[in-house]
Amino acid sequence: MKRIEFVLAVIAFASLSFGPDGEAASRSGRPNILLIVADDLGYADLGAYGSEIATPNIDSLAASGIRYTQFHASPFCSPTRAMLLSGNNNHVAGVASQQQSGIAGVAVTGYEASLSDRIAPFPRLLRDSGYATYTVGKWHLGVEEDQSPVAAGFTRSYNLLQGAASHFSDTGFENEKSLYRENGRLVSYPEGRYSTEVFTDKLLEFMEADLETGKPFFAFAAYTSPHWPLQVPDDYLDLYKGQFEEGYDVLRRRRFDSLKAAGIIPADWKLPPRNDAITPWEELSDDQKKVESRKMELYAAMVDNLDDHVGRLIAYLKENDLYDNTLIVFMADNGAAGEDFYEGIPYDGFRDYITANYDNRYEIMGKPGSFVSYGPQWAEAGSAPFRRYKGYTLEGGMVAPLIMTGPGVAGEGVINSTYLTVMDLAPTFIEIAGATYPDDGSVKPMLGESMVSFLAGESKTVHADDYVTLISHRGRSFVRQGQWKLVVVEGPFDEDKFELYDVLADPGETNDLRNSMPQIYTEMLETWRDERLKLGIILPKDL
Repeated sequence: MKRIEFVLAVIAFASLSFGPDGEAASRSGRPNILLIVADDLGYADLGAYGSEIATPNIDSLAASGIRYTQFHASPFCSPTRAMLLSGNNNHVAGVASQQQSGIAGVAVTGYEASLSDRIAPFPRLLRDSGYATYTVGKWHLGVEEDQSPVAAGFTRSYNLLQGAASHFSDTGFENEKSLYRENGRLVSYPEGRYSTEVFTDKLLEFMEADLETGKPFFAFAAYTSPHWPLQVPDDYLDLYKGQFEEGYDVLRRRRFDSLKAAGIIPADWKLPPRNDAITPWEELSDDQKKVESRKMELYAAMVDNLDDHVGRLIAYLKENDLYDNTLIVFMADNGAAGEDFYEGIPYDGFRDYITANYDNRYEIMGKPGSFVSYGPQWAEAGSAPFRRYKGYTLEGGMVAPLIMTGPGVAGEGVINSTYLTVMDLAPTFIEIAGATYPDDGSVKPMLGESMVSFLAGESKTVHADDYVTLISHRGRSFVRQGQWKLVVVEGPFDEDKFELYDVLADPGETNDLRNSMPQIYTEMLETWRDERLKLGIILPKDL
């Protein structure tokens, strides 16, 4: 957006008046907000980030706005969603653990597994300030009515309540069918229709229903793509056939080089050593290579399909003269997904249900009856500049793509390496909407910081150098302050497992400085201890 246009928008916003019910008397200066979240999308999976996968619609957003290279989500999807909607740490927001409510069957603060009463979800604040608020897609923040999107402030909603499901039916993956709520009511999934199309249709339906009201809207498209199971409509099944036959080791190196060529990572970055736990491609049999390359073909097709539906949203905005007044934010919720529930580690007994309800024969792969995951071998290609993938508190588990464009965003085709967290989006949206976060002590203050002046080019950073970010989840933890990061790579948690990295000089987290920089290590350890108590993070020794 040109500077003069932004100034005019600010002037218009300052002159905005509201009716007694909080509805805007004028929409000038009150931009719409479209937030698109891709589920388990890797850092290097978009064309705008150097990928070979065709994503022209998402790339067009990057060309008109800003691509961020240091946007940090959480290692897992539901903690990220809790942080996104609250502007706070996942423990404060109530989702200390993705799958666990309480500890050992005992209710514990922070482990509610749904949004807590310690935060004010920003969609509720936007709704109360006069916005229409919509959400479609994955919820994963509780299945009960009082934990639903309606309770969080969405005026219209259609959501999968659990973390994943078949993309063509209500067959789940956790010994139960998947559950869907529409506007608070449990509903059936339309058997045979593809999830990304269903969610896009619903969101467009919601937007169309309120089009004549003149109200600004916040629309949250929480797609379940490209999250496993890797399934696509028939006309996408062979879209990438034969394109990944060189294997995941070659793709990882190629993605690393393409990220450099796209300007996403600096030319002097080093590719971290490959994960020795992954069988080298050349050691696979021909049949194994055939199956493995098919996995990546299907994943790429899912990303391609997702981009097509993002294009539908963009087209609708343009056709209805809404595009120029809509801030569009595209992001992923964590690092690339390395789980393999069908063939890999039997996570919490999921494998028995999955293998009984799905069929992964080669000729079925990608179709409605299959349950394909692409595993850590391909996930490490998706997070190529970093170590590991989803689930880890290393950078590979948390750094995700983020693109922002529209009113208030200064610059076109800009690549920015400023440190951001998913908690920063809530205060940004609240300020843009002219809403107010409660300051009466009824809820905890947000830990994220508004990006509004940064987006406008009025400030160079969002966070001060001493800003602290901390997450603990399933025994893996980290604390970051400035260039320094303490991280526990593998659980169970123990402070003695902390490693120290300078993530600015060593983004691949390959050079542990714990012993060579004992003073920094001690200071960061004290920061961890202080901050985790403030956030209510419970460790085994506390029980």
